[in-house]
Amino acid sequence: GDRQNQLLPKKIEAFGGQRVVAVSTGGKHSLALTANGAVWSWGGGGFGKLGHGDTQKQLLPKNIEALAGLGHGDDVSRQLLPKKIEVWSRE
Repeated sequence: GDRQNQLLPKKIEAFGGQRVVAVSTGGKHSLALTANGAVWSWGGGGFGKLGHGDTQKQLLPKNIEALAGLGHGDDVSRQLLPKKIEVWSRE
């Protein structure tokens, strides 16, 4: 990985052929759910927001081990996604 801005979508080689079924992004980090139920995060790790038990930056997607074994694909997204979505902003 690198810190270069991308103007177009780019294949993330770190997934090594795994099928990504959902992606969510924040201002400084991203999350991905693969078809086998694994949840991956990368980007800025401030305040432990990547879920790896530290505050380190991750330039490449890293599996969130604490979420291993939740299920597969749609089953996991149903468990992780709220029924009601709220958006908060600092104006």
